[in-house]
Amino acid sequence: MFHLRKIDTYIFKRFFTLFLMTFLICIFILLMQFLWKHVTELVGKGIGWSVLSEFFIYAIFSIVPMALPLAVLLASLMTFGNLGENFELTAMKAAGISLFRIMRPLIIFISFLCVGAFYFSNYVLPISQTKLWTLIFSLRQKSPEFDIPVGEFYSGINGVNLYVRGKENHLLKDLMIYDFSGGFENASVTVADSGRVQFTKDNKYLLLSLYDGESFENLKNQGLNNSSSSIPYRRETFKKKEILMDFDSQFTRFDESVLKDQHVSKNFKQLTQSIDSVSKQEDLKGTEQAKTLVRQRFLGRETSNGTQLNDSLKKNKKEFNADSLFLSLPQDAMIRVSNTALERAKTMKDVIELNKMMLSEQETYVTRHEIERHRKFTLSFACLIFFFIGAPLGAIIRKGGLGMPVVISVVMFIIYYIIDNTGYKMVKEGLWLSYQGMWLSSFVLLPIGIFLTYKAVIDATIVNTDQYIKIWNKLKTRFISITNNKTN
Repeated sequence: MFHLRKIDTYIFKRFFTLFLMTFLICIFILLMQFLWKHVTELVGKGIGWSVLSEFFIYAIFSIVPMALPLAVLLASLMTFGNLGENFELTAMKAAGISLFRIMRPLIIFISFLCVGAFYFSNYVLPISQTKLWTLIFSLRQKSPEFDIPVGEFYSGINGVNLYVRGKENHLLKDLMIYDFSGGFENASVTVADSGRVQFTKDNKYLLLSLYDGESFENLKNQGLNNSSSSIPYRRETFKKKEILMDFDSQFTRFDESVLKDQHVSKNFKQLTQSIDSVSKQEDLKGTEQAKTLVRQRFLGRETSNGTQLNDSLKKNKKEFNADSLFLSLPQDAMIRVSNTALERAKTMKDVIELNKMMLSEQETYVTRHEIERHRKFTLSFACLIFFFIGAPLGAIIRKGGLGMPVVISVVMFIIYYIIDNTGYKMVKEGLWLSYQGMWLSSFVLLPIGIFLTYKAVIDATIVNTDQYIKIWNKLKTRFISITNNKTN
């Protein structure tokens, strides 16, 4: 019993050390990918280090659920691969310790990790995602940092292009300003020998002081000389001219309440309540639309004012044939009736499409909430599946280090990501139910984990080429014999 405890402690320490290392590596890789996607929100905005620190912290919290399964897969592969490569796993099995007994401390740890991952996704992740996306929206609205390049057009000011040939002692040399704020046809051009740029005290406006220059302004928008083919303009020569431009350089943070009704900011209970309430509203609205169509649009039903159509036809028990009635009409009446029927059909189609669009908004809302609710479980369950893939696969291939385990982990994670993304798109487009698409990756990978665990327990090999050659020869011999029997 004492030896088993020492073995459990030894295996747990080996795994936990590798798990921390791989987890940090996965966090770094996924963080770089996240930053690459949002690099436009960060570069050239003049953001302070405090805001950047918040962005990195919230981004790290948001990618933890994706990094955990990959870290578990890689750590389990390396742990059991090292044990197999150093013949420690063989010695344990020779001592009568089964593979499940060797894996028991790690199974307990992974089980607690899955529970912790769920609580993290349920309570911590909504807060971090709310703060992260609020910060991203705030960064998108911030004006770019005012840093005028030399020899290039600067378009950081709305409606204005600024060109500078050089800088000297905080002065801009040889300026050209193209102002398109009034439209391309009403553009104005200003050139100056030098200029100075400074912000107002509230940092909301840009004061541009120009020296020794000229300005050219189009007067077409003033309605002068409209009969002439030429376009009038005004030329101004100045020694000093000041231009005030809108340029809000302050960082304004959005209120987090703008995301309070979004799926990313809700826990499991809140998602369930939102799904139930919106689903009931959707059912009521669909039922009401159906009753309205039957009451107002169908022949012989009530109109919008409550009157009845075709009362004489209802009172008369004789049945009428629509084709015979139509053919009995004169040709002019046939054309009028056909046009009227076509217009009514088009109106009905427009009404149905409008009703469908109104219902599709609520369907999309419910679908997104259902996806987020299932995701809180699937990412946690993926940790358990990847452990039962990585541990037996490491025991089978018996290769440690970062070479083979990294390759296998990347391949398996790419397969998982493709399957999971496929199911997500199927649900998002309304082709599958939410549980079918979100649990698709688990349904596919769980049998693989069971198969690999079974092979590792019975000490079987999955890359034994001789075994597959024997199976192929048997199948080929049976196929040839069947073909010969049919020929004879």
